[in-house]
Amino acid sequence: MADAKAPLPPYFNIDPDAALAHLGAPAGTEGFGAIARACASGRKDLESRGLEEGQSRALRQFSTWEITRYLIPVATGHFRRVLKQNPELPQGRSDTTGGAKWFTLDEVLRLRAHFAALGSRTKNYLPYRPAGQPAKMVAVANFKGGVGKTSTAAHLAMSAALDGYKVLVIDLDSQGSMTSIFGGKVEDEWQTVFPLLARHYARHLQQDNQRRLDRGEAPQPLDDTLSEALDIRADSLIAKTHWPNIDLIGAQLNLYWAEFQIPVWRMQGRGWKLWDALTETLAEDGVLDQYDVIFLDTPPALGYLTINGLAAADILLVPLGASFLEFDSTGRFFDMLHSTFSSIEEAENMAARALGRSGINFQWDAVRAVVTRYDGTQQGELASLMQAYLGQTLSPHRQDFTALIGQAGEQVQGIYEADYRDFNRETYVRGRETFDATYAAFKQLLVGAWRRDELAAREAAE
Repeated sequence: MADAKAPLPPYFNIDPDAALAHLGAPAGTEGFGAIARACASGRKDLESRGLEEGQSRALRQFSTWEITRYLIPVATGHFRRVLKQNPELPQGRSDTTGGAKWFTLDEVLRLRAHFAALGSRTKNYLPYRPAGQPAKMVAVANFKGGVGKTSTAAHLAMSAALDGYKVLVIDLDSQGSMTSIFGGKVEDEWQTVFPLLARHYARHLQQDNQRRLDRGEAPQPLDDTLSEALDIRADSLIAKTHWPNIDLIGAQLNLYWAEFQIPVWRMQGRGWKLWDALTETLAEDGVLDQYDVIFLDTPPALGYLTINGLAAADILLVPLGASFLEFDSTGRFFDMLHSTFSSIEEAENMAARALGRSGINFQWDAVRAVVTRYDGTQQGELASLMQAYLGQTLSPHRQDFTALIGQAGEQVQGIYEADYRDFNRETYVRGRETFDATYAAFKQLLVGAWRRDELAAREAAE
């Protein structure tokens, strides 16, 4: 029997006149502009709270406890003795007499190099990186938003940097969230990857025009955009960040224009291999030799920018939550990947066979789905079911959601940028554990892929 005194649900008895008064004036196009301006003002306010004086992001320092626990595998006592015996090494600084010593990441990298040169040969002070092999490119992608794609990419980049790798982050998402995390300032599309894609097409058009001239046909003119792009190299787009070993090619809203411009170029130049544009320009400009790992943060859609990122990648990571809808959506994402890349291979190989040339076959070192924002008390059964269906494709590590993750996100920074003194140490350690484990699972893929390439190169040289 219903309780007569219980209040009615809030959707009953809504007064039309009160609803009209609450509604406000109709919204027009200019209203979008006003909302955007309000968000821009708010963004500046929020951003300034994470910036130091002078409006430039600064990476925090690291204590002796952190260094010897997470960054350099030595006992704390031995670490202090080495510093005392080598006064030319960074000695750190302390807020109080006899207090904990703190070091910049630059100093940590110098200390790591010292231990690698003179320390125990049984320990790996420097991360594995075979000589002569190019950087590995890692795409983090899913066309469903809210799965932790950018957060995962950013924290993997930070993990790799703390591990000693030199990292480049490329933001392919016009929302620019990754750019904001690393404090990037991008004025327009000419400071994004757009001119690299335009340059690749312009080079194709120049070659095609030469063939036209050889046949006695009129060439297609290069417009101002393509002519300007021919002079732009990747190093002019790469910006330093507040991390000494993380650089950035950022993104901003105008990058979305590429999604409209690329199909126009594709229609004009049907022989243009747009999926090779990013890979070939980065290789031509020497970027693959300057870095160890390159992370590509893709838009939450399977558009032309995402296809470039996926085609360029050696390793593909697909974050998803342990829910039916996200599992279903991720399955559709992989189905679209299959359809897209199969159609490219089919069309290219048909043309190649007609010309007596070898075709193409897209291949990735590894493809892994990663469960993010995991709650073991609520999602354990579903996650186990997903594991049973996906097998090795689903990483057995599940990235837990902890209080530290939420607090770090509110401050527009990564977990590795958070000062553990702002939390109790147990919360910090627990918050780090899940991202450390995510990085360990990724690093195993990275090291294994490099090792396979190294052995293949050695075998080819014999």
